[in-house]
Amino acid sequence: DVGEIYSRLLDHRPVIQGEIRYFVKEFEEKRGLRELRVLENLKNTIFETNEYVLPKCEQAMHDNLNEAFKRLQAANDTIHRLQEKEHEERKLQADKLMGREEKRIAHWEEFMKEQQNKRAEVDEEHRKAMERLKEQYSEMEKELAKYVSF
Repeated sequence: DVGEIYSRLLDHRPVIQGEIRYFVKEFEEKRGLRELRVLENLKNTIFETNEYVLPKCEQAMHDNLNEAFKRLQAANDTIHRLQEKEHEERKLQADKLMGREEKRIAHWEEFMKEQQNKRAEVDEEHRKAMERLKEQYSEMEKELAKYVSF
């Protein structure tokens, strides 16, 4: 009794197996092995792709990548040379600029010395003119002093 109750309540294998057979039978009758043919075609396409197309693509990619790498290397070398030329040009420009700056500083120092010399000359002329004027005014005062005593 217990075995029978167990098999009716808990053992579903016979029912599931029947359902599976029914599903497979319906599937095979309605589809008629069409999926099998589709899978076979897919298998053939994949095999052909792996054996013929993929090696050709790999070879073409390898050749093109090598060519692209060579072109990039040449472009890199050209850019490197241009950068070196630009660096040298900038260095020359900086050297010229420093030379001009040094000349300007030397010219400015010379100009300032000339200005100091001219100022010294003008100061000397001014001092002499002041002395002459003092002498002239002192003589004029002496002359006036002669006339005041009358």
